[in-house]
Amino acid sequence: MSTPKMVDVFTDAEIDTALATNPAGYAIAAMADEDPRILTMSADLGATLADFREKYPDRYLEFGIAETNSISVAAGLATCGYVPYIYSMSPFGVLKCAEQLRTDVAYTHLPVRLVGRLTGLAMGYFGTSHHAVEDIAVARAITGMTVVTPADSGAVLSLMRSTRDVAGPVYLRIAEGAEPVYETPPDIEFGRWPHLRDGNDVTLIAHGLGTGLAVRAAARLESQGIEADVYDAAYLKPFDEEAIVESLTRTGRVLTVEDHSEVGGLGALVAEVSGRRKLGADLSRLALPDVDLEVGVPAELYEYYGLTADNVVRRTLALIDGD
Repeated sequence: MSTPKMVDVFTDAEIDTALATNPAGYAIAAMADEDPRILTMSADLGATLADFREKYPDRYLEFGIAETNSISVAAGLATCGYVPYIYSMSPFGVLKCAEQLRTDVAYTHLPVRLVGRLTGLAMGYFGTSHHAVEDIAVARAITGMTVVTPADSGAVLSLMRSTRDVAGPVYLRIAEGAEPVYETPPDIEFGRWPHLRDGNDVTLIAHGLGTGLAVRAAARLESQGIEADVYDAAYLKPFDEEAIVESLTRTGRVLTVEDHSEVGGLGALVAEVSGRRKLGADLSRLALPDVDLEVGVPAELYEYYGLTADNVVRRTLALIDGD
C-alpha cells in the first residue's frame, strides 16, 4: 500500500498546521475533492469542519447536540448514495447512539463513518457523562462495524484513507493530545497493525494515546538491555490476530496500553486471542479501571491512572520479573 496521497487543498504551511491541530478536518476536505459522494455532518463539532464547510457548504449539515438524529439521517443519506462522515464527541456519538448505530447503520450495512473526538478522559473535567471509556467495547460488539484508533495526526490521515472504501460503517476514534509516533503518514493496511519496533524480550501493544507511551517506554527499556516488540493496534475490528500470535509466541509476555476501560478493550482482545490460540503468554494490562472514575484535568487524570511512559516502563519490568 502506497503512502496516502493528500490532494492540494492547502498550502504546505497550512498542511503542517492542519496535521498539528486538525488532521481529521484536513483529511476529509482533501478526500471530498476526490469523491463527490462525501458529505459531512457535525454534532456540535463544527469548528473541526470549518475548512470543509467553507469549501463545500452544500455538503455540510449541522445537528448541534442531536447526536442520535445525526446517525439516523446519515443512514438515510447513505441509502441515497452518499458517504456521510459524522464528527461527534465520542461519549455521545457512540454511547448515546448505540441503538442507532446498530439498527439504522450496521444492520443495513451502510457506509456511514463516525469520527469520534474527545475520547477517553479528554473531557474529564465534565465528569462521568463526558468520559468515553467504554466506546471501543460498544463499537466492537456491533456486527459489521470497523473500529480504528489512530496513534497520531499522521495516522489519522492514513486510517481515514484506508477505510474510505469500506462497504459498511466505520468508527474512527481520535485521541486528543497524542504524542507523535510517525514522521510521515504511515502505510496502514486494512486490518493490520504497524510493527514499530523489533524485540524478543516482551511485547508492547497499544492504540491511540497509548501508542506513543509504548514507543517512548520501549526506548527507555532498551537502555536497560530490554528489547520490546512494539505494535500499533490501529485496527481493533478487524484486528491483526497473526501479529499477536507471532509476537507472543516469541516473547512469551505482553503488556497492553490504552485509554479505555479494562473491560472490552485492547487488553481483553489480546487475552481472548492468547487463550483461544493456546499461546500460554503472561499478560498484563494498563488501562482505566472498572470503577467510578475521578473528575479533573485530563493530563492529571492520566497521570493518576498511570497512563504515562514511566509507568509503562515500570509495568513492563514487573511483568518481566514475574510480579
